[in-house]
Amino acid sequence: MTQRITIDPITRLEGHGKIEIFLDDAKEVSAAYFQIPELRGFESFCVGRHAEEMPNITNRICGVCPEAHHMAAAKAIDAAFGVECLPAARRIRELIYMAFFVTDHTTHFYCLGGPDFVVGPDAPAAERNILGVIKKVGLDVGKQVIDTRKRNHELIKRLGGRGVHLCGAVPGGWAVHLDEAARQEFLGYARDNIAFAQFSLKVFEDIVLKNPAYAELVMSDLYVHRTHSMGMVGPGNAPDFYDGKIRVVDTVGQEVVLYDPKDYLDHIAERVEPWSYLKFTYLKRFGWKGFVDGQDSGIYHATPLSRLNVADRMATPLAQAEFERFYDTFQAKGKAAGGRNLPIHHRLATHWARLIEILYAAERMQELLLHPEICDPHVRCVTEARAGVGIGSVEAPRGTLTHHYVTNAQGLIERANLIVGTTNNNAPISLSIMKAAKGLIHGGVFNDGILNKVEMAFRLYDPCCSCATHALGKAPLEVVLRGADGAVLDVCTRNPA
Repeated sequence: MTQRITIDPITRLEGHGKIEIFLDDAKEVSAAYFQIPELRGFESFCVGRHAEEMPNITNRICGVCPEAHHMAAAKAIDAAFGVECLPAARRIRELIYMAFFVTDHTTHFYCLGGPDFVVGPDAPAAERNILGVIKKVGLDVGKQVIDTRKRNHELIKRLGGRGVHLCGAVPGGWAVHLDEAARQEFLGYARDNIAFAQFSLKVFEDIVLKNPAYAELVMSDLYVHRTHSMGMVGPGNAPDFYDGKIRVVDTVGQEVVLYDPKDYLDHIAERVEPWSYLKFTYLKRFGWKGFVDGQDSGIYHATPLSRLNVADRMATPLAQAEFERFYDTFQAKGKAAGGRNLPIHHRLATHWARLIEILYAAERMQELLLHPEICDPHVRCVTEARAGVGIGSVEAPRGTLTHHYVTNAQGLIERANLIVGTTNNNAPISLSIMKAAKGLIHGGVFNDGILNKVEMAFRLYDPCCSCATHALGKAPLEVVLRGADGAVLDVCTRNPA
């Protein structure tokens, strides 16, 4: 008889979800599912709203990554209205976005993913959190984390208009300009961010890489998946979080496609499964082969690790040095054809890649603030609503984000589609959970530490399930009524054809 292990709720992620693990008669894992039971439906209730509202509506999808939706929506509206963003406004947008990247990645490393390493995957659940991290590494680290988030949120608030759901984007520009006094102040923020990123990389080296047990876990086969890698790149195929083209490389590092975000439908397809409200994407070139990895699979991942895998270099010097050290650590077998780094498929290395991205974002902030034209007060232009199609993409911290709008002559949204970072990663997350469960649970024996290591398989992707829950087609629904003792009293199911 089939037995079930349920992890509900799963923890240290944005949104809600659960994992269902099924055992066969031999009490070995036969299947495991990453289930997202919530439904948002932003594409539907955006229809009929004015396009200019979209940056402020879609950033309510999530309180953790509103900046990503705000910027993707702003770029999509620029395209729909046929307007080029003014140079100073474009730099302000990217400056805010880099500050956001620093805060978001910091939150994940120290509060969500990092406790599994800093405190330990087998530590009591009550200790696997930011307080456990501070206890392990000292109060000064906690202060640095808080100060980093505080100064970057201050920049976002002052330039974006609000501290959480910013409201600064206007078609073709930005609502306010940057003055010289603020520029000098924010330069100090950028320098502090660079120092914090270097400090965090040292923490990772000392606590993870120099710990034989943790290093073995990162390098082990348990969390390895050979899928294609996706990421946005700029000149020289260096990562660009705000603008660029989307690059996909295959499992051996060869370029599969390099496309403009407006052409995403030529390369990416979406599908649904009956057990989740979170869509799945795959590469049209390979097609959907099911939940399998390998060169012939259409599954790809879009993460900090994949962004480094698609890159030929980093665009800033300190991040470049860490990029080289990162690949030198894994590249015992040399380079791919053409001299590119072989892709790293050890998914726990995503945490290390995330810290390298903090350093890049901090350096990029400094570059933007040193640009002589960033204080140009000309940040707004006159635009007119029109019928059009707008597609805007940015690299959200947890993967490539695309907003696609169709507007009518009055500038009202007629259709909207969103593919968010976690949608791109839904299939590889499912692969990772299945592999971890099969590798860790045998004979029906498990404990809290083992189940936490199964959760680590999704946690490394930093999933945002609030962002990713969008309906495609008709949505099935199951309502379970339980008594005070937990017993099921009734079940009501809607499963439209």
